[in-house]
Amino acid sequence: MNLTKSRTLDTAHHPQENTGHTEAALPIVETFHSVQGEGLWTGASAFFIRLAGCDVGCPWCDTKISWSTKPHARVAITDLVRQAQLAQPFMVVITGGEPLMHDLSPLTRSLKQADLRLHLETSGAHPFSGQFDWISLSPKRFKPPQPGIYERAHELKVVIANDEDLVWAETQAAQLPTTTVKLLQPEWTSDQSQQLVFDYVKQHPDWRISLQTHKFLGVR
Repeated sequence: MNLTKSRTLDTAHHPQENTGHTEAALPIVETFHSVQGEGLWTGASAFFIRLAGCDVGCPWCDTKISWSTKPHARVAITDLVRQAQLAQPFMVVITGGEPLMHDLSPLTRSLKQADLRLHLETSGAHPFSGQFDWISLSPKRFKPPQPGIYERAHELKVVIANDEDLVWAETQAAQLPTTTVKLLQPEWTSDQSQQLVFDYVKQHPDWRISLQTHKFLGVR
C-alpha cells in the first residue's frame, strides 16, 4: 500500500456479468468503520464492506462466518454506498470472504461515482472484476490465484504458518511487477510463524512484516 502512489484499475467485461443487468444487492457479512489493521495502509481510516462467500478454506481463517452466503442478508448497493459516504473514510475496503466470487463491477462503479477511494483484499482465486485504487493480493496454496491478478497487485501479503509458506511466498513474488510491495504476515496464533517471519525478513530485505494490529488494539 504505497502511501504516495494511487492507481485506478478497471476490468473488461466480467464472465459472470450479463449485458444490461446490474447486480442490485450483495450478500453482506458486515460493514463497519475502523482503521486498516494490516498491510502497507495500516492505520488509515477505512470503511469495510465484508462480502459473504468463500471457497478457499484457510484453516487459520478468523472470519469463517463469511464462508457461506446463506446466513447473510443481501444489501442493496445503494445502501452500501450511502453507508460509506456517511462514514467519510480515507478509503473503502472491499473484503470477505473472497469478494471476487461476486461481480464487483456494479458495486465499485457506484462507489466510484460517489468519489470514494477503493481498496480490494483478495486471494485472487476468482476472475477479476471492478475498479480499484489499490489491490492487496493474499494468495493461498489451497486455491491458487488466477494468472491475471498478478499484474494488478499493488501489494502481496502472504500469511506464513510454516517453512513451506515461505517457499510459496517466493513463487508468488516471482510473478509480480517489481514495484509490488511484498509483505509476510505471521499466522496470528503461532509463535513459531512469528519467529519464522522475523528471521526471514532480516535476511531478505525485499520483504516487510505485516502485523494484524487491529487485534492488538482490540478492534475490528
